Amino acid sequence: MYDTPKRRPGRPGRGGRGPLGVNAVLRFVLELFAFFSLGWWGYFAWPFPFPGLFFCIGLPVFAIVVWGLFRAPKAVIQNDPVGKAIVEIAVMGAAVYTWFSLGYPLVSAVFGLLALGSGILNFRRENA
Repeated sequence: MYDTPKRRPGRPGRGGRGPLGVNAVLRFVLELFAFFSLGWWGYFAWPFPFPGLFFCIGLPVFAIVVWGLFRAPKAVIQNDPVGKAIVEIAVMGAAVYTWFSLGYPLVSAVFGLLALGSGILNFRRENA
């Protein structure tokens, strides 16, 4: 007779994480698009080579570091919900502004609405 280990009730499998939801995938895509948007803005909004190259590379790297430190699911610095919201609003809002300032208000509006809806859903899920 073989004895198989049983999971405790209420604890999902796969290393303590639940199934990957649609909002989690959407949030990941929005994060990548936000970082891409910041680099795109740095390339086209500034004259090349010095300020353009600095902003094209530096701004996305800065946003990725801030996101990884304060907002990522496994963030290095644990933060309260308000702090997480401030970081998310700052990064996503900067990405919305970049598209608007480059003359693409439709991309800015669609991205902003998707980021807002996804952020609200995630905030409610994290604080339930």
